[in-house]
Amino acid sequence: MSILDWIVLSSFLVFVVIYGVWKTRNKKDIKDYLLANRSAPWYTVTLSIMATQASAITFLSTPGQSYVDGMRFVQFYLGLPIAMIILSITAVPLYHKLNVFTAYEYLEQRFDLKNRTLGSVLFLIQRGLAAGFTIFAPALIISVILGWNISYTIFIIGALVIIYTTVGGSDAVNKTHLLQMIIISAGMLMAIVMLFRLLPQDISFIDAAHIAGKMGKLNAITFEFDWRDRYNFWSGLIGGTFLALSYFGTDQSQVQRYLSGSSVTQSRMGLLMNGIVKIPMQFGILLIGAMVFVFYQFTVPPLFFNSNETVNVKSSRYGIEYRKLEDDYSRIHLGKQEQIREMLSAVDSGNEPEIEESLRRLDSSSESEKMIRKEAIELIERANPAADTNDTNYIFLSFVINFLPVGLIGLILAAILSASMSSTSAELNALASTTVIDIYKRLIKKKASERHYLLVSKGATIFWGIYAINFALFANRLGSLIEAVNILGSLFYGTILGIFLIAFYIKRVGGTATFTAALIAEFAVIACFFFTEIPYLWYNMIGCVLVVLLAQILEPLMRKVEL
Repeated sequence: MSILDWIVLSSFLVFVVIYGVWKTRNKKDIKDYLLANRSAPWYTVTLSIMATQASAITFLSTPGQSYVDGMRFVQFYLGLPIAMIILSITAVPLYHKLNVFTAYEYLEQRFDLKNRTLGSVLFLIQRGLAAGFTIFAPALIISVILGWNISYTIFIIGALVIIYTTVGGSDAVNKTHLLQMIIISAGMLMAIVMLFRLLPQDISFIDAAHIAGKMGKLNAITFEFDWRDRYNFWSGLIGGTFLALSYFGTDQSQVQRYLSGSSVTQSRMGLLMNGIVKIPMQFGILLIGAMVFVFYQFTVPPLFFNSNETVNVKSSRYGIEYRKLEDDYSRIHLGKQEQIREMLSAVDSGNEPEIEESLRRLDSSSESEKMIRKEAIELIERANPAADTNDTNYIFLSFVINFLPVGLIGLILAAILSASMSSTSAELNALASTTVIDIYKRLIKKKASERHYLLVSKGATIFWGIYAINFALFANRLGSLIEAVNILGSLFYGTILGIFLIAFYIKRVGGTATFTAALIAEFAVIACFFFTEIPYLWYNMIGCVLVVLLAQILEPLMRKVEL
């Protein structure tokens, strides 16, 4: 990476930290620290919600996901607009009316302390771990670029976020989110522009779309219902709605963003705008991955995208074998370029038999490439049994570093790092809020000064930052990060959503029945993860439905026991 790239990258990171600290340094009470004094306009709420979602995982792993599996991951977000409408009608006015700091305060008002504690503990477990993912992703970037030990980079990135989040609280999160979203948007826009400019001159945008479509990378919507398929229209619409309802309605990292809105209307507008903008934004990020795939049809891609593992295997006793596989891979790939141009000619002439024959030859070449990659991964494992053999998260990063011009590399990396910092800061802020309001202030020290709770909030932010850093050290073996973080959330979100749905709509069900049903449902979801092949999006619906049904069955029994 050039000196100019380093200047662009480091200048932005330093500026965000200093800006966040300077603009929000004088916080005197926990309302100001945790909720930004409920003063945010709708556009700040929107950007903050989107920035909280859009971690570095989104911009680092999602293009790789599309490169490998096509654009069908976009179906994950189909339920989002529905969820935004439901929450704008129900949750937003209720939270504002009750004047709560956290979503879990409402559970005690509706049920009892044990349900509030259960909801907050489930949130703390999964969100604390998720924060580790959002720290790990940018650390991965730096470690690959510089060849540093990834553990050191995790500590550095984590420390930067902890500094300004601890000093400024929710206001620092909101103010830095605006800057970070500007950089993110600019970086992603420049990436897609450069992708089309780097394609061969005889390959137009329409040609690129034909290539991606014919080779299965534009398969955005799949209507066929299949329980075993993680991403289709039905899993996205049904499971995605349940997940979005739980994430935006019960996850404090999101609830806290719109609780800082200056009114019910401002919070509602922030949520609804997120529902409108998020799917096109995610579609664009996935399109980047599909276009990276097209680009690599005319430029021989690395046999394995993790350059650290490639260097390691080449310096081992398997180096000669690996280089031979690279030569075979390059030869097959160069042959594919001619096959692709033959397919495009057939498409232009409308010759369907020739199109089918071209695709058959392309499929055969792709299968040969997959076999060579499989052999290469086996060599990598022999050279280093502890090697990370999933290179999905490195695909977009490899393209950025090797093919983008000087200056733009620094901008793209700044976009990815800023996405991580924005998401992690919001998560740490929410974790601190829940720890102080739902655990410390409610169970440990009920009456203390505002200054005391402010200091405890800052201490909790530091604690959860360290917790996330430690989990990030173990996140490297979990495959595609974008899938891993959503699987983690799906293990808990359905249960939490079930508790809240009962609280909102089923007034005859009490706290004990709800608490018992939630514990049973959570064990059932975890059992689905370990012992079945049910795709993770369905965990949200399974957990939620089990809580609601079991609570209604258990309620009469609980009343008899109480009598």
